[in-house]
Amino acid sequence: MADSVDTTLYKKEDALIEELGYDDHFHEHHHGDKYQASFITKYIFSQDHKIIAKQFLITGMIWAIIGAAMSVIFRMQLGFPEESLTWIKPLLGKWIVVDANGVGTLDPEFYYALVTMHGTILVFFVLTAGLSGTFSNLLIPLQVGARDMASPFLNMLSYWFFFLAGIIMFISLFLNTGPFSGGWVAYPPLSALPEASSGSKAGMTMWTMSLVFFVVSVLLGGINYITTVLNLRTKGMSMWRLPLTIWAFLVTAILGLLSFPVLVAAFFLLMFDRGIGTSFYLSEIYIGGQALDHVGGSPILYQHLFWFLGHPEVYIIILPAMGLVSEVLSVQSRKPIFGYRAMVLSILAIGFLSFLVWAHHMFMSGVNPFISNIFVVFTLIIAVPSAVKVFNWISTLYRGNVRLNTPALFAIGFVSMFISGGLTGIFLGNSALDIQLHDTYFVVAHFHIVMGVAAFFGMFAGIYHWFPKLYGRFMDETMGKIHFWGTMIGAYVIFWPMHYLGMVGVPRRYYSFDAYQAFSDFDEMNMFITVGAIITFGLQLVFVINFFYSIWKGKKQTVRNPWGATSLEWTTPIRPGHGNWPGKIPSVHRWAYDYGKDGKEFIPQITPLAEGEEPSDH
Repeated sequence: MADSVDTTLYKKEDALIEELGYDDHFHEHHHGDKYQASFITKYIFSQDHKIIAKQFLITGMIWAIIGAAMSVIFRMQLGFPEESLTWIKPLLGKWIVVDANGVGTLDPEFYYALVTMHGTILVFFVLTAGLSGTFSNLLIPLQVGARDMASPFLNMLSYWFFFLAGIIMFISLFLNTGPFSGGWVAYPPLSALPEASSGSKAGMTMWTMSLVFFVVSVLLGGINYITTVLNLRTKGMSMWRLPLTIWAFLVTAILGLLSFPVLVAAFFLLMFDRGIGTSFYLSEIYIGGQALDHVGGSPILYQHLFWFLGHPEVYIIILPAMGLVSEVLSVQSRKPIFGYRAMVLSILAIGFLSFLVWAHHMFMSGVNPFISNIFVVFTLIIAVPSAVKVFNWISTLYRGNVRLNTPALFAIGFVSMFISGGLTGIFLGNSALDIQLHDTYFVVAHFHIVMGVAAFFGMFAGIYHWFPKLYGRFMDETMGKIHFWGTMIGAYVIFWPMHYLGMVGVPRRYYSFDAYQAFSDFDEMNMFITVGAIITFGLQLVFVINFFYSIWKGKKQTVRNPWGATSLEWTTPIRPGHGNWPGKIPSVHRWAYDYGKDGKEFIPQITPLAEGEEPSDH
């Protein structure tokens, strides 16, 4: 095993690209005069998919820092409830309440606002837009052999709708009544009644507006991704020759197109209840002893509509990470991906089954137990294609010449997180066990490990691996390994103890446990988790420093294909212009995973088949 690669081994591939006529010049230039543009049209209102990928990535990183900082603040309340938070009052203002003794505590209403905004930001703005928006934009045209997306203009609009959604959400943080505080799932009646809490007033309205614009962004992007994959593949690029990244992005886009409009429908009904007196979700509501004029609605309807998006949303987040990890593991272990067709079919099966399991979030909502049993069965079935993927990742690594560099470590870390977090989902998917575990810290632990941390690990693996394609330089390996090991250990320190809290019934989303003598035994564990969260957050700043330092000062990329990969993105110039390939677009002659074949370490997809050579079956 090694942790680095000797790029001099791959210089002869550059000669091959020129020999095949896929490049006119080695140095960077744009494909024709029509792509020459001013700074504003090139870098701000850009229609180049690579620039848009950078915009999604950096915007997502900013939101990740904001969302993670929120979690650190509310963890300090949980871990150190007796400590004064007066020192943070200059940042949070009136949301830190100072008593007569000068002790500052977090306002309970704002605590719930922080929990709500943390979930919203991380789920939608970081792990949906930041992950899929970045890598779908970067890799789809490059790996299928296209000049750009099918509609570069719609692609640009998808980013700016996302940016607008972010601006609205950010402004809501500074409202006098505070941001929305009813939970990231926005269940009625808290979300449907402006009188319910201060956060349910203007904060809720802006939260809803923001997410509607966010959905527009997702739909514009998804239409582009699907059309590009289906219609703009280069000569020879059949569907069964696509890298697994593209299959994952394609299915993710389809899931988004089918599920996000349902969320918008749910939001419109919610706004009707809030603004014009309808009763879609409300019935027999009393506030302060006064009966409100709402009869006939049901909050269960909202739960059905929300989770019909909410569970496909889990896979909208994790599928792109799965695709990135599949590619990174194959490239860095110098082996063909194990069971390519099984991997593709498992992606398709996960996408299909994700629409049949939403009510496993609703076992405690009063649905018919017979219906619950059906959803238990589908929930357990969806574990099968996930297990196939895990088996194939491990088989790809087995006896491979694995380079233990930062991309490979994060990819392996993803597999670890996905296994350990996924196994706990079997407990929650059982409707009988869920009675005990519902709304406890067990749910928090499962959800964060299998989806939150695992998706971040896939994202980090992708950033470290494709950073040379983005910026023509490498990120620092030493800082990358500090980031990996610190984050890996920190994630388990934070979330593994939460399983034990959940098994003894400690409920999530509580501001304080002072009123519950039974939970006082866990004060030290909460303190331990909080310290781990603070340290792990600090380690993410190492990544941020490494990222921005490496853009300008990182080790320069000297050959097109520094990892010795087979896919098409490494046949472009080191810093490709708008249009990707200065010469003609390469043709494809083989699948994306010819490693260790015919005595060669790797064979790029553009290499013609030798006389009598059979294409590798996939």
